[in-house]
Amino acid sequence: MSDPVYSERDGSIATVVLNNPEKLNALSFPMWMRLGEIMRELEADEGVRCIVLRGAGEQAFAAGADISEFEQVRGNARVAKDYGSKIEGTMRAVKECRHPTVAMIHGVCIGGGLEVASQCDLRICGASSRFGIPINKLGLVVGYGEMQALIDLVGRATALEILLEGRVFGAAEAKEKGLVNRVVADGEVEAEALAAAGRIAAGAPLVARWHKKFARRLTDPRPLSEAERDEGYACFDTEDYRIGFKAFLTKQKPQFKGK
Repeated sequence: MSDPVYSERDGSIATVVLNNPEKLNALSFPMWMRLGEIMRELEADEGVRCIVLRGAGEQAFAAGADISEFEQVRGNARVAKDYGSKIEGTMRAVKECRHPTVAMIHGVCIGGGLEVASQCDLRICGASSRFGIPINKLGLVVGYGEMQALIDLVGRATALEILLEGRVFGAAEAKEKGLVNRVVADGEVEAEALAAAGRIAAGAPLVARWHKKFARRLTDPRPLSEAERDEGYACFDTEDYRIGFKAFLTKQKPQFKGK
């Protein structure tokens, strides 16, 4: 039996695959759990500089959670709370990963699939991709943790539009709403997402991690401490800064070490 979620490596770029193509990569409970495990494993890997998330095949990123198992995992409020807590743990593993993440979106990106993609730093989709969170038709809600990423991405008004109407809409509207960064021809999604990952991986990895950390901190309304502001200058003491500065002056491509 093939792994429900697995990862592949190409140098410093890791690709995580949601592998349930018979159900348009609908996320079963084991898939949710394995996705969280893999993301935590990759976060601890110093050799990783970018992570690409995708669905198996080219029909779907993920068509939401696997509704066929809801009677067992969401049969009542008590068991649903445990299920939701574990799913939020996976969402945090994606969102808080120190390495940059890119969602490679082929086809359908619905419900839980869109919630996973919304946790990524960049989202690149095909022109025929479809988006939405139509769970109002199932009589269940998006939890606080899941909703926060959607609001952070598109704002409260648009997040409520998506949730209250429950419509499924196309890539052009998704781009207009700010759900995706880039829309390309369907046959170019993989190449464009991997090219973006390559550009990220070619940059200084410590800088990418700092930028992610700073952007997350700026969502917190508390004033920045002096120590936090000082961290913005720590890059000048790194070997990568010296490598990048020298490479710029000599018009060479920098080979960063992550130090």
